[in-house]
Amino acid sequence: MAQVQRMSRLMIKTLRDDPADAETLNHKLLVRAGYVRRTAAGIWTWLPLGKKVLENITRVVREEMDAIGGQEVLLPALLPKEPYEASGRYDEYGDLLFRLKDRKGSDYLLGPTHEEIFTQVVKDMCSSYKDLPVILYQIQTKYRDEARPRAGVLRGREFQMKDSYSFDTTDEGLAEAYQLHRGAYIRIFERLGLDHRIVSAVSGAMGGSASEEFLAPAPAGEDTFVDCPACDYAANTEAVTFNATAADGSAHGPVEELDTPDTPTIETLAEHLGVPASATLKNLLVKVDGEIVAVGVPGDREVDLGKLGEHLAPAVVELVTAEDFVGRPDLVRGYVGPQGLEKVRYIADPRIAPGTAWITGANQEGKHAKNVVAGRDFEVSDYLDVVVVEAGDPCPKCGTGLQVDRAIEIGHIFQLGRKYADIFQLDVLGQQGKPVRVTMGSYGIGVSRAVAALAEQTADDKGLCWPREVAPADVHVVAAGKALQTELALDVSEKLGAAGLRVLVDDRAGVSPGVKFTDAELIGVPKILVAGRRSAEGVVELKDRRTGEREELTVDEAIARLSA
Repeated sequence: MAQVQRMSRLMIKTLRDDPADAETLNHKLLVRAGYVRRTAAGIWTWLPLGKKVLENITRVVREEMDAIGGQEVLLPALLPKEPYEASGRYDEYGDLLFRLKDRKGSDYLLGPTHEEIFTQVVKDMCSSYKDLPVILYQIQTKYRDEARPRAGVLRGREFQMKDSYSFDTTDEGLAEAYQLHRGAYIRIFERLGLDHRIVSAVSGAMGGSASEEFLAPAPAGEDTFVDCPACDYAANTEAVTFNATAADGSAHGPVEELDTPDTPTIETLAEHLGVPASATLKNLLVKVDGEIVAVGVPGDREVDLGKLGEHLAPAVVELVTAEDFVGRPDLVRGYVGPQGLEKVRYIADPRIAPGTAWITGANQEGKHAKNVVAGRDFEVSDYLDVVVVEAGDPCPKCGTGLQVDRAIEIGHIFQLGRKYADIFQLDVLGQQGKPVRVTMGSYGIGVSRAVAALAEQTADDKGLCWPREVAPADVHVVAAGKALQTELALDVSEKLGAAGLRVLVDDRAGVSPGVKFTDAELIGVPKILVAGRRSAEGVVELKDRRTGEREELTVDEAIARLSA
């Protein structure tokens, strides 16, 4: 028998006004509707209704993971530092990692992700190819010391996550496990009612090769992605590539020096010369593990430091400061050009293709140079896609202008390969009697993020509006106020519960019908059943929360309709 939850006994407090610190829709509505409560910055308490939604999402994830042969485990959240030192991630995570010592002075951390520990578990448990393949997963709390927790449960310091890991002896087995997870993720997000896109991505600190993100389009999203209106291309902006072609540089004359006083910026230079910013070459100086590196992009574009950092990981990338120019006469602030930079590594975006000519710094105060040709007057050490992607940039697949949108990352799948198996020497005895190095995949779903994403995507001007699969109840029964109406509401609730439905019934005494109706819309259960003015006749009103459609039915008709 399904549960009937009486609001007169439910720990809930709804609010009419948005919390003062709330900026995003999910933050405002989850707090106002009594689903979560802020404990500290980035730390949230899940109240009874919120816990139901969280558990419903967890159930769907667990069912689909079990369906592909996943085996659920639970690893500790408190972890020794040694495995993460071995992988290098103890340092790579930097300030994001929660670090602590026990009473004996031993170092520990709160797990941000568990590749290292899963690898050690399989190393201990599996010794033969006969033990593989295997898929292990857990649904657990993760910890990251975010500098600026924001957007409610969307970006917190602790969060619920499903992480799974596949272990195979062959690359073909890894590819199969990857596709199994990909299919499971599609089914999970379809069941949850999440509008989502699958986009190419970069692996970052996770390592590995093939990588895709599952993104839920929403204005509150912290990720930006592109999709092509003419083909099936979609990618995180950090994974977008530009297909450059070499130009004929022979048509350009020799380098010509220009007097350009007081033009240390692209804007002042373009105005002084009367040329578009796109004709100039911007040279951004950064430090890569302390070494000064120049990054060249067209003058009308910006360097995406996040993208640059992903390309150069695990090296640390930071902007230069005024102090970095001291003792470096070859670096003239505001007038740097790639020609003649003998002691500086030069990275360029593919748009700075061989044969293209530019106006750029002449490495002298108040002077620039024109007809500076890539490949003739300077060499590029590495071509990396490092510009901030803009709407209209050409699709790498078909050339059509791309669209740029914001989204919430709800899932990420990686083909890790043998990175962690190499670190921890994860081998099994192969069919030929020789050791075989295991290959891995890593697959994550943000369970608590999915709550926020659903709130962002499905809410309207009245409040939350959950899909039935994740809602805290199937039907919200409202007693309009009088004793007869309350009696009918409780009676129909028991019958609905007996029919297998999850019921939330508002039987609160001393609360006006207007407040009850407002709360029902704010809480967002898919169906609202009102015992109102025709209760004496055994007639109730059934309302669809999403469409607003209403109809009057007898109690038996309402039960039959809701049970169908």
